[in-house]
Amino acid sequence: MTALNIDLIHLFFQAAHMRRWNDHLRPVELIELDKQAHKAVIAWALAKFEESENGAEIDWIKIIEGGMFEFMQRVILTDLKPPVFHRIKRQKGEELQKFVIDELSGVPGMDGGMMERFKSYFDEDGFSIERRILNAAHYLATDWEFKIIYEANPRMYGIEETKREIGLQIEDHYDLIGVQRILLEKKSFGFVGFCGQLRFQNRWARSPRIPMTSVLGHSLMVALMSFLISSGAGDCPNRVYNNFYTALFHDLPEVLTKDIISPIKRNIGGLQEILDGYEKELVEERLLPLLPSRWHADMRYLLFDPGANKVRIDGVETVFDGDIPDDMNEDDNHPRDGSIVKMCDLLSAYLEATVSIKHGVGSRTLREGAEELGERVRKTTVRGLDTHSMVEQVSRLDV
Repeated sequence: MTALNIDLIHLFFQAAHMRRWNDHLRPVELIELDKQAHKAVIAWALAKFEESENGAEIDWIKIIEGGMFEFMQRVILTDLKPPVFHRIKRQKGEELQKFVIDELSGVPGMDGGMMERFKSYFDEDGFSIERRILNAAHYLATDWEFKIIYEANPRMYGIEETKREIGLQIEDHYDLIGVQRILLEKKSFGFVGFCGQLRFQNRWARSPRIPMTSVLGHSLMVALMSFLISSGAGDCPNRVYNNFYTALFHDLPEVLTKDIISPIKRNIGGLQEILDGYEKELVEERLLPLLPSRWHADMRYLLFDPGANKVRIDGVETVFDGDIPDDMNEDDNHPRDGSIVKMCDLLSAYLEATVSIKHGVGSRTLREGAEELGERVRKTTVRGLDTHSMVEQVSRLDV
């Protein structure tokens, strides 16, 4: 395996600069990267409902990759207001898409198969179950934000029209079971809110940075890296699924415990084991009850021991000290590369620190952290990845 293309990853990271609802009074900053992460979480829940209760056959790769392609499009089109975007799309759809494709064609990593899949995704019929789930997740994530905005802007001109438009868009997806559950504020509504809290928890709390990033936004960055590595390696669909969603959910327990900085975890003997045990207790008591009981085993598999390489055969888990054997790359084995998730977690943190330093905001904590993280990524040995090249690509980014 070769190195992950960092130019493509940096394209996603630029969404950390994009403020949402920036023509409204905002009690908290709402960031595009966080919105996309929240959308990915909601899409997972909606797809699980359709799969488990409606018997729908969900193509999870389409859910993940489709969400990624829509994210790319949004980053390129930056700050267009939704009504403007939809009007341009209706009247100048082909020209708009050509502009996006031309912009992406200059990004390394978007050549060949990925660009063809990107084009095909937006050319296909938009009424597949996967597209409808992603559309519904988009509007539900927007509605979650709007409820925060509405409380601070009740008398703003046009606010009621915005409320009506969002409601109508969600109503178009009311046939999806998960949409009904969330709107009726059932347990899954609590799960969406639970995950949304990670949008308010900033990383690197002891150091200013540009851009600031939340725990949830960081989790999406780790998930996208894991997906690109896993799909690029030709992994079986269940392995791609497990790697992406393990990464997306790997910091969920921080809603319950808040983040404890890595030096403390590493330098106080036995602390990590205590934290792991406590997090598992809290997940069982407070997170899993927000999901249908038949999902609990799958969520435990994704959440617990996120850095472990493992398979699950007939409900029995096997953990590997090194890489998962090649002959285990089958859907029935449910392989999961925790080592990839862990490496991407470190690389994402290195990217956060390095980009901020390049913007001229680099405290001693940040500089020392970047140096340590870079060395840890370089020393990581996982599935033949060229981790040294990844670190060098980040260090050479032109921000």
